[in-house]
Amino acid sequence: MDSLETELDRARDLDEAELADAIETIGFECTRCGACCKSEADDPHTATVFPDEVRTLQGTNDSAADGGDVDESDDVETDGDAAYDWRDVARPMPYGLEEAADGTVSGETFEWALQTDACGDCTFYEEDADGTGACTAHEDRPLICETYPFSVALGGTTQPMGDAVDEAGMVRAHECEGLGRDITREDAEALAAALKERAVRELEEAIGVRDNYEPVDAGDGVVVHDSEGAKREDGTPLETETTVEDT
Repeated sequence: MDSLETELDRARDLDEAELADAIETIGFECTRCGACCKSEADDPHTATVFPDEVRTLQGTNDSAADGGDVDESDDVETDGDAAYDWRDVARPMPYGLEEAADGTVSGETFEWALQTDACGDCTFYEEDADGTGACTAHEDRPLICETYPFSVALGGTTQPMGDAVDEAGMVRAHECEGLGRDITREDAEALAAALKERAVRELEEAIGVRDNYEPVDAGDGVVVHDSEGAKREDGTPLETETTVEDT
């Protein structure tokens, strides 16, 4: 199996024109069915989100949900006055966590997933009266959402929900009713650029997680390891004195 560094080099060398060719060959048009934003077979929606994407989504305000521009003054990276709390946007990836009889969850996990509502759907998803789906944070949506239903065949990259049902070159297409529809070259090129960016970012994130990882004693809580280090559920850094070596 190739190292993450080798796969990252391959991701950086991906030819966007070739990716666009593959996307055109497969074909795609979003039908706004919402399937990629909803829970599946009683499993909550799970979509990977990078730490900086969480912070961007924290700055998404009501005007953005209504189709307006995001007020940059609400961006958590500029003045800390975010429209959303970290936990409104992201939740720990559920893999590796344990739930006790009293419902409390504890353990260590890796990276973040978009937050879900009571139905298990993405918290930013809503439907019109006719059932047409919409993303209330569309302009700030994470790369995995922007590039769905496509992925690239590189080790260390995330595969979105749904089995791969088609492929062309390095591009894989996952279950989606919009596949096989005509797509303009302009849209294919935009998707290709985002797909390459996502592949690079995912591998950089994986390397960061690996390099920053230190086993910790989670105690009665949850610890999430991302490329920035260990964090609690609210996105705050975990104090270094809680590492296993120090306990």
